[in-house]
Amino acid sequence: MIRRRVRFFGNVQGVGFRITACSVASGFDVTGYVRNCTDGSVELVAEGTAGVVERFHGKLRDRMGEHIEREEAFEEPPTGEFGNFGIR
Repeated sequence: MIRRRVRFFGNVQGVGFRITACSVASGFDVTGYVRNCTDGSVELVAEGTAGVVERFHGKLRDRMGEHIEREEAFEEPPTGEFGNFGIR
């Protein structure tokens, strides 16, 4: 299991990014959350197996790529604190 924290920068708020992230997450065995940040970015935290988290991240990037100017991604130890994937 891994935990990936990603900050997405660009025109990522007000374009359905969080709803899309939840929709994409429903097709993968991941838990975590997505939320808007005060600086205009969107933060995503996902936990699951490495391959599943990678595929989920890639699918979200494919779906929302036109709005993303850059990303900052970090791997962290998983905590198992989430029961599902949702919007905060």
